[in-house]
Amino acid sequence: MVLNDNKILRKRYVRAFLSSVASIALVLFLVGIAATLLVSQKSITGYLKENMQVSVMMKPQVGESAALKCKKTIDGMAFTKSSSYISKEQGAREMASLLGDDFLDVFETSPIPISVNLTLKADYVTADSLEVVKSRLGALKEVSEVVCQQSLVEALNSNLNKISIFLAALISLLLFISFVLINNTVRLSVHSRRFTIHTMKMVGATKAFIRRPFVLESIFQGLFASFLAVIFILCSLVFLKGQFSQLFSVFTIGMLLTVILIVVGAGLLICTLSTVVTVNKLVGLDKAELYI
Repeated sequence: MVLNDNKILRKRYVRAFLSSVASIALVLFLVGIAATLLVSQKSITGYLKENMQVSVMMKPQVGESAALKCKKTIDGMAFTKSSSYISKEQGAREMASLLGDDFLDVFETSPIPISVNLTLKADYVTADSLEVVKSRLGALKEVSEVVCQQSLVEALNSNLNKISIFLAALISLLLFISFVLINNTVRLSVHSRRFTIHTMKMVGATKAFIRRPFVLESIFQGLFASFLAVIFILCSLVFLKGQFSQLFSVFTIGMLLTVILIVVGAGLLICTLSTVVTVNKLVGLDKAELYI
């Protein structure tokens, strides 16, 4: 009979432990996603900015050698991240793919000039900096026109600021919800064993002695839940990488390690802190209050 009761209690304990770990792991998964967005926000913003192109059109009389020399000058400017040379023939092919093969039939000679397409460093993709960039490029004697999507840049910067504010609010909310949910999960787990705590107190156990096994269990619980959460995060990132492979070029091992440390740290801190606070509270209860 005693063995059956022990088996039943053990099964209940295992179910409660696994349920608690699963709840904490799901909450830490949300923390990890929020941390991933927070850690990679600057890199993603830079990636979007550095993929916007500026087209530098050469004057009609500029030949290939002069254009290549001009490209070399542009490459040496502080704001240039990368550049590509577009010959007249390549420009004509690109226009033909957009407007049709017969669009040049109305011209006696090809109106497509040699051009250089360049991407700027992220710090220069702002409205004020673009004016300086256009002025510097336009001052080159080979250049006839500088074309950049300034309205798109302004819209991008405006939207990125709004997204940053939204992410900050979302991450703060998720962290608060995470703390409340994990705290409640741990409290319920410890509170279900309040009579065991009271029995230990009755036989003379000190508060530190009573607290020790619960804290050790919470550390293990936090590590186990963090491990599951990290697995979920990695699986999600692998799945998303297949959908947005170019965007994932901004992620680094350092960023990933930072996210893992945040998840593990949050799991250990909240689980341990909640356990210590709850056990200390339960130790101070008298027998009558245990039934409340």
